Amino acid sequence: MANSRAVRGTTSARHVAMIMDGNGRWAVERGQPRLLGHKRGVETVREIVKSCPDLGVTHLTMFAFSTENWKRSKTEVSGLMLLLRRYIQKEIADLIDKGIRLRFIGRKDRVEKGLRALMESAEKRTEHNNKLHLTIAIDYGGRDEMTRVMQGIAVDIAARKLTPADVSEALISSRLDTFDLPDPDLVIRTSGECRTSNFLLWQTAYAEYEFVDVNWPDFTPEIFGQMLENFMLRDRRFGAVAK
Repeated sequence: MANSRAVRGTTSARHVAMIMDGNGRWAVERGQPRLLGHKRGVETVREIVKSCPDLGVTHLTMFAFSTENWKRSKTEVSGLMLLLRRYIQKEIADLIDKGIRLRFIGRKDRVEKGLRALMESAEKRTEHNNKLHLTIAIDYGGRDEMTRVMQGIAVDIAARKLTPADVSEALISSRLDTFDLPDPDLVIRTSGECRTSNFLLWQTAYAEYEFVDVNWPDFTPEIFGQMLENFMLRDRRFGAVAK
């Protein structure tokens, strides 16, 4: 849960969540197919992940594919899933070597069986790493996550394993996809769009937001570092009054 202590200019963002927007727009602006933008976006992911330890970031959560993205063309969806498969296959050895733990949040059950098995294998192979916790949200939606949590609680109440009085913020948090992760300190969204897009709705209740007018393929560790510096100037009161 979020720390209730007011902070200004002293604490860095340990957990950063990223909405990686603008891959398709980046490609279209260059007269290229949208998938080329997504491919270039994977390179940006690699660069940002690599920069995290030096920037003091211990947890990085990246929004790769939403529950609504299934509405895109079959060609784009298939291409995105192929890029994810290739990313895991290509990066797993390096992630292990660098002590990075990889995990996935979201539905998973709607992901193709072979890719799902690859995801599960990567999670297992990196589960003891702790230098950086890299979480990729795939087939994820904040409303879908909350719906799944509420359904589970309703089933337990019906089975008399819980009572309504047992339902608390702590119980809900313990059943989220991110149950073993700290809440994000900072959310960064690229491409200039200023909306949350159904990402980590519960977890980001007290997160700070940065909206940067740069498409994801052009986002750099230098811009990332500036966002983190900006974060350290924020006055985070969590509903309290600074003393």
